[in-house]
Amino acid sequence: MPLHLSAIGFHATDPKALSRFWAALLDRKRADDGTVLPPDGEGFALRFTASQEPKNRQNQAHFDLTSETPEQQAATVARALELGGRHIDIGQSPEESHVVLADPDGNEFCVIAAGNKFLADTAFIGAVACDGTQAVGYFWSKALGWPLVWDQDEETAIQSPRGGTKITWGGPPVHPKNETNRLYFELSLPADADEESEIARLLSLGARRTETGDLLDPDGNEFTLRRTEVSAG
Repeated sequence: MPLHLSAIGFHATDPKALSRFWAALLDRKRADDGTVLPPDGEGFALRFTASQEPKNRQNQAHFDLTSETPEQQAATVARALELGGRHIDIGQSPEESHVVLADPDGNEFCVIAAGNKFLADTAFIGAVACDGTQAVGYFWSKALGWPLVWDQDEETAIQSPRGGTKITWGGPPVHPKNETNRLYFELSLPADADEESEIARLLSLGARRTETGDLLDPDGNEFTLRRTEVSAG
């Protein structure tokens, strides 16, 4: 059984506040520990951990939120601003149809205009859009068992066989990575799987293990591996 993308993790200066923002914006429930739960029980959660590291660069990944109508796009933007988000300028032109915002902790995200064909078969979080190489797209396709749904001009995208959110990588130029990413992938290991064998598989696909035991994908992005909890009874 392949690994499961169980959560997108956020290193946050105020985890509880950021959890409340995203739960309200996405209209999702929260667990007691602040984890924002997936709407269908099969997608990924959002998990927030405390960090006081300053944000000094654009994130390597951001969410693209979808819209079915122009009115829904406007409502999502208004709701984000009401909850504490803000407009930001990352170099987008006035002609672009998507709206670029930041959450209360400064994490960028986009609200995409209605009619976007690439995100038509996805979810409210239409994509986790990442800065990354073609090689890292290939790595994550094999690591998760998600097929490539885009592979052109060194840009790649994968999507679960069940559908839902796509993960995309924009290809070169890839910005230098000098510190820990604020967003990271959390993978869950089936309860009956052998952890070291799975880590060996990931290493054979191009992952790296640091001296402290942390796992990095081929582009040097941190990710975590945790065993699926088995409920009693």
